[in-house]
Amino acid sequence: MTESWTPADGVLELPSGRLVRGRGLRRPQPGGELPTYGLYLLGKPPPEVEWEARWLRWPDFRLPSSRADAREMLGEAWRRAAVERVEVACGGGRGRTGTALACVAVLDGVPADEAVAFVRRHYDRRAVETPWQRRYVRGFAR
Repeated sequence: MTESWTPADGVLELPSGRLVRGRGLRRPQPGGELPTYGLYLLGKPPPEVEWEARWLRWPDFRLPSSRADAREMLGEAWRRAAVERVEVACGGGRGRTGTALACVAVLDGVPADEAVAFVRRHYDRRAVETPWQRRYVRGFAR
């Protein structure tokens, strides 16, 4: 059974039609549907949630601690978004979340040099906060 998001604020529609919700964990849980899978990008383990979730160690304003883990987990999020409600979140919902969403967009076929602009246009105009996060997205396709 396919479980997708209802298009709403924070839900990024990828070119393939997959929907991925980005959010900041410091804000209240949005109303409506709950995720069926979450990928949490934090420097320390995330709080417990009711749905299946994974933690990618990713300190604030930095890059993932393991590029291999990031590639594997972002790939899993992209694959699962075809049939599940996938949420990607960090503390504020912009820097790490925006970077991760841009990488997921690359997996979905957005050219790496256009992925940050895509996420800023369709998710949050201030997403992907640092120069090294932008470089990370450009290099993600390699």
